[in-house]
Amino acid sequence: MAIVGLGLLGGSLGLALKKAGFAGHIVGSARRAETRAQALALGAVDEAHAEPIEAVHGADLVILATPVAAILDNLPRLQPHLPPRALVTDVGSTKRRICEHAAKLYDQRPMFLGGHPMAGKERSGLENADARLFEGARYVLTPLKPEHSGDLRVQAFRALIASIGARAITSDPASHDVAVAYLSHLPQLLSSGLAGLVEEKNAAGGLSLELAATGFRDVTRLADSPYSVWRDICLTNTENIQMALDALIQKMEFIKLHLGDRELEHEFLAAHSLRDKLRELS
Repeated sequence: MAIVGLGLLGGSLGLALKKAGFAGHIVGSARRAETRAQALALGAVDEAHAEPIEAVHGADLVILATPVAAILDNLPRLQPHLPPRALVTDVGSTKRRICEHAAKLYDQRPMFLGGHPMAGKERSGLENADARLFEGARYVLTPLKPEHSGDLRVQAFRALIASIGARAITSDPASHDVAVAYLSHLPQLLSSGLAGLVEEKNAAGGLSLELAATGFRDVTRLADSPYSVWRDICLTNTENIQMALDALIQKMEFIKLHLGDRELEHEFLAAHSLRDKLRELS
């Protein structure tokens, strides 16, 4: 197995597989020598290279665990160096652009399978990797063709996902990107925007941060996330994110107009209903 990118997700995958008793040889790839040394010291990988091409040589499974732009760059770059039997997958937070690109390069020899583990932390980097990161998480798979789901390589990967405590679900790339625009990307931008607004107010001397309690800290937790990751996500899901932002702005304008009447109660009740549904899913 080759893991290209040894950050939070790539490192956590290596640690999780080792914890689950994976007996295969895991080769990692990272540009920085310090990252490679740390991954070896943690036991996330058995071997590490600076160049992805060296890491994927002879691999049965290749996991592209880099930001989205690097995934798009690596798809054509690595394809000539992969054995026909290989399965290539990724962990990108957007899927349509990646799968469209992969469909032009990969048929069944080797095969590409889009992937997105719905797990993570607000802080990235190998230093935050966790062998238990995927336990109880959903892991979205977006096959290029429906019939690919029956391929033995895909079935083996689903079993591998289950071994680290995650639950595989299947989606088409377009539906995935619409859903995560509302459920993942919008919360991130809301958190970052709110934190940025309060920072501006605080810098102007208009707010005392000493009054920030757990509610504000909870809502702005995602604001710790790095721009380097979210830049690519916003660039590859722009239309869906804009649609979600427009809907949120309309919702906030509605709330603004009804701060003094019972319509506001209806918003709270709808919010409680959603929270109940999420608790049932957990």
